[in-house]
Amino acid sequence: MHESDAAGLLPVELFVVLVAVATVVAFLTRRTPLPYSVALVLAGLGIAFLVPDSRIDVSPELILAVLLPGLVFEAAYKIDIDELRRTFPVVAVLAAPGVLVTAGIVAVAVHLATGLDLPSAFVLGAIVSATDPVAVVALFKRVGAPKPLATAVESESLLNDGTGVVLFAIAVRVLSEPVTLVDGAVSFVLTVVLSAVIGLVAGVIAYRLLRATEDHLLEIAISVVAAYGTYLLADRLHQSGIIAAVVVGLVLGNGRLPTPLSERARETLDVVWEFVAFLLTALTFLLMGLIIGPENLAAALPVVVVGYVSMTLARAIVVYGVIGGVGRLLPAGRKVPGGYLHVMFWSGLRGAIAVALALALPADMPGRDTVAGAVYGIVLITLLVQGTTVGWVVRRSGVLEA
Repeated sequence: MHESDAAGLLPVELFVVLVAVATVVAFLTRRTPLPYSVALVLAGLGIAFLVPDSRIDVSPELILAVLLPGLVFEAAYKIDIDELRRTFPVVAVLAAPGVLVTAGIVAVAVHLATGLDLPSAFVLGAIVSATDPVAVVALFKRVGAPKPLATAVESESLLNDGTGVVLFAIAVRVLSEPVTLVDGAVSFVLTVVLSAVIGLVAGVIAYRLLRATEDHLLEIAISVVAAYGTYLLADRLHQSGIIAAVVVGLVLGNGRLPTPLSERARETLDVVWEFVAFLLTALTFLLMGLIIGPENLAAALPVVVVGYVSMTLARAIVVYGVIGGVGRLLPAGRKVPGGYLHVMFWSGLRGAIAVALALALPADMPGRDTVAGAVYGIVLITLLVQGTTVGWVVRRSGVLEA
């Protein structure tokens, strides 16, 4: 993130201002139905509109390497691994085949309806193929969804962002060199598996180090190094840092090797990472609002409309067609309730990762501005439309009475 010449703020000053704005927004939204994450995006949009010179240059590295590792680690750390095991078949479908189906449907629909060349359309599909953990996790904390449902949706959004980033890297590669379907599939699977292995090994090492000390400052330092160090290591090895950070969070949050962490250590990590997640969430959504500008959206409006409609259709096919269809073949006790399907469908928000990937598009990519503008528009629609109504869907679906 670079200094804004017009605003005249140093990075440290800008950080303090953004945290102050986030604190005010948190106070104002505590007793309103508007989700905190959506309110932050609106605040960022408002600042950018009222003070045009306040727009700042945000690098994708800031979001991908500074904000997201901590956010996905904290969310994974809080997931109950036993609950995840019960919902894993659903999570696996949403996080892998679901991402591929969504990217393909969006690419074909945008190409046919708008004339955008197919490789660029596939890049757009890859960017918006995965739900966003920051947006979804923040929302489920507000609406009070049942634990099995929350675990399924949160786990999906954590894992499929990793698979979505892997697919994005393959899609960008296609722009510059021929990649066969087999090569792409092998690269996709290998990256996911190797990233998970990196996260597992790092998680076991960090867990044993945590068990070897009773100093709460060292415990915090170990967890920070585990979250960010694993992300950076996996990224340096050309693997998925997000998947690695998620696995580390799952190991530290649920590890029992050889014995569980002490209650005091748990309390220390819980408090620190809850505060870190608050700060990172606030910065992520405020920066998102500051990045998205009207000039980006206007030129890409047709692609935004087709992209959002096709993305939503793809989500319906995966949730109702695949998960709901397979669920009908399962015993009564293992079927996914219809109300859960409705919430899963409507909670497919897009957010910070999509924006970061749009910023990271190659400068010489054909149709770059159109693709980036479409991503911003789709993200904005999901946050403003689905983000403000998912609580209503949860209440109307009957899952709270189940």
